[in-house]
Amino acid sequence: MKRFEGFEHGVNLGGWLSQCEHSFEHYKTFINEDDLERISKWGLDHVRIPVDYDLVETNEGEYVEEGFKIIDQAYEWCRNNNLNMILDLHKTFGYSFDFGENESGFFDNADYQERFYRLWEKFAERYGKYHEHLVFELLNEVTDKAYCDTWNDIIVKCIERIRKIAPDTYIIYGGYYNNSIEALPDLVMPVDDKVIYTFHCYEPLIFTHMGAHWAPGMDVNFRTNIDITYGEMTELSKKYLSQVTVGFDGFDANDKLSSAYFDKHFAEAVSIAEERNVPLYCGEYGVIDLADAKDALKWYQYISESFDRYSIGRAAWNYKEKDFGLIDAHLEEVREELVKLL
Repeated sequence: MKRFEGFEHGVNLGGWLSQCEHSFEHYKTFINEDDLERISKWGLDHVRIPVDYDLVETNEGEYVEEGFKIIDQAYEWCRNNNLNMILDLHKTFGYSFDFGENESGFFDNADYQERFYRLWEKFAERYGKYHEHLVFELLNEVTDKAYCDTWNDIIVKCIERIRKIAPDTYIIYGGYYNNSIEALPDLVMPVDDKVIYTFHCYEPLIFTHMGAHWAPGMDVNFRTNIDITYGEMTELSKKYLSQVTVGFDGFDANDKLSSAYFDKHFAEAVSIAEERNVPLYCGEYGVIDLADAKDALKWYQYISESFDRYSIGRAAWNYKEKDFGLIDAHLEEVREELVKLL
């Protein structure tokens, strides 16, 4: 499969310019260049930086120059430390994967879509010249499958407008169910040879999201371990998860998690990527901080073996905080081993 060179081993800087308190005090203190230096010393080649429109736009759609300067500085820090960068629009006016953000209307409102296109034109004007080291990701995690056709149309229109300004920049996009791998077959065909297909992977959800207060149906006191059988995972998923999750069809109920699970999970997407001649990129994957650290290390080992086998680029969620922080205290005893797997 075609490789996403320069973006094969990365980490997310979630909570910095997205899913955060939108204030310049926060932007200037949550992440600094020392963090990028640490990430580089881990041996990674890039960071994915989620950005909300709030950083660079007012509610009325006026651009905020100081917000763009924060992104400028992020890029400078990346290059100072030999890291590439993905600029991921995590929230646009009228849409967020997080219903708590109270953003709505984007997929039904031509004015909101026009604002989205204009913002990407602005990004293209400002950052297209850095195409060797900076990649655009159009929008994080479309939720509802009903948005599929509209989203595909928006993708094509947005890329057309970006290409008039930034013809050489790689562009990432994913599909419904929060960038589910199952959505890849329904993604619009690549419009040129600088397109990357993305998906997110937190499977098996019953393990990676144990006790997650935001997961529908989950008991916040629920805990489990990675060595339970597929049969036990199935029963626990039925009990504690009410959202779409990947099952364990094709595996013996008495077997336990291994890289074979991820090989099977990724196989169709890899086939599609090969047919369409696009690289495949996992923009988020990780384990909640409520899991046992050694269990989390095993999960990272299993998924990383499969990523490597299929040449899938990836960025772990998350560098710091957001319930998945790699530098947070809960991973202290395994961090040195874990970062070698990213």
